[in-house]
Amino acid sequence: MELFNTLGRTRMSFVPRTSGKVAMYVCGPTVQAAPHLGHGRSAVAFDVVYRYLRFAGYDVDYVRNVTDVEDKIIATAQAEGIGIDEVVERSYAAFSEAYRLLGVLPPTVEPRATEHIADMIELVERLIETGHAYEADGDVYFAVRSYPEYGKLSGHDIDELLSGARVEPDDRKRDPLDFALWKAAKPGEPSWPSPWGAGRPGWHIECSAMSRRYLGDGFDIHGGGQDLIFPHHENEIAQSEAASGKTFARYWLHNGMVNLAGEKMAKSTGHVIDLLEALGTYEPLAVRLFYLRTHYRKPVEFSAEAIRDAEASLNRLWAFRRRVGEAAGPPDGDALARFSAAMEDDLDVAGALAVLFDVVREGNRRLDAGEDAAPQVAAYDAIVDVLGLAEPAPDLAGLDRELAELAERFGASAATVEAIVERRDAARSSRDWRLADEIRDALGAIGIVVEDTPHGARWHRG
Repeated sequence: MELFNTLGRTRMSFVPRTSGKVAMYVCGPTVQAAPHLGHGRSAVAFDVVYRYLRFAGYDVDYVRNVTDVEDKIIATAQAEGIGIDEVVERSYAAFSEAYRLLGVLPPTVEPRATEHIADMIELVERLIETGHAYEADGDVYFAVRSYPEYGKLSGHDIDELLSGARVEPDDRKRDPLDFALWKAAKPGEPSWPSPWGAGRPGWHIECSAMSRRYLGDGFDIHGGGQDLIFPHHENEIAQSEAASGKTFARYWLHNGMVNLAGEKMAKSTGHVIDLLEALGTYEPLAVRLFYLRTHYRKPVEFSAEAIRDAEASLNRLWAFRRRVGEAAGPPDGDALARFSAAMEDDLDVAGALAVLFDVVREGNRRLDAGEDAAPQVAAYDAIVDVLGLAEPAPDLAGLDRELAELAERFGASAATVEAIVERRDAARSSRDWRLADEIRDALGAIGIVVEDTPHGARWHRG
């Protein structure tokens, strides 16, 4: 398997530190507001990495953090006149719902920054002890020039970086490039006791402390959006390696941005499309497929047309799977080999999707010819599981009364869709076509589509 490593800007063979195991850390949301489409892309990209590594046989420890204390969260709370906890929980709930709709699996661990203040204080103390950090009036700063390799991830020359544009100026810093590890308490802001007085952590130290807590001083994969390369990930490397003397993360993966009218989506500019609104407008897994059609490192341009096209493609996939029942027998080995080859070529999901549609075409051809399509069905199931595109189980919430009425009306054995469809099958077997059509139409009226296939009737929500 080869991956493009942002550290060094080159493709590298993937060799985890421990055979058969992968330790992966991905920067999760800063819960200040509702997620936008860009957040969804990052979550889906690394969800597929997680799923594929498990498919390939690795035991994966996947950590995705939640930043629940940070300047932007505090600013939101102050602007709205509400508590910080209210901002955090509201935003976290929105992100969680978006992840659910997009089919994003939960990570192994989802730590919150406020649960690991002690770990952060310990790391800051270590940096002070080793001469890489210093205290100034209750704040603690990392001394950037104490770490000679600063800039190796982003490619920035330390002597060309100026205070103001991409760093935080402060007269108490020894150098304009130095960044805050700990911030002294201010009125109305959350704070915790520390050796330097009450205060709160800087943003960058949070991820270093949490990754160290769950994955150790060195791990395999660190991921996030390309907008985090500098300064966030650059600072993570500097403070982590300065503290431990070990390589922080071996492989750095960064997903491209989602653009709207050619401009990157960003909360700071208001140039965004709300993710939950989009997931309510379109089929959520079509949004997922929209993301996956473009290589994860490349930018993708949002348009309603692109999502509608993804919806049509998704329906073609699901229509094939509805034609058959449970997969029986081994999958098409050649298809899975081609799928794996695409995924191991720097996670070429577009190539993997091409394999999936080849499987569907061959499966449909076999079904149309009355041939055995079990190998294609099994390959389809394996591939869509990795890509997270399997059709969700029908949501029958709110249909209890309607199903009960139909069961009584048609004499079904139970108030379930399955029992009502079985009653229709019985009518067809006795050649009572009028009743069979009546049952089908009645189910259609409540949003249940029944399709007759060579393997029996299948149903799904319309």
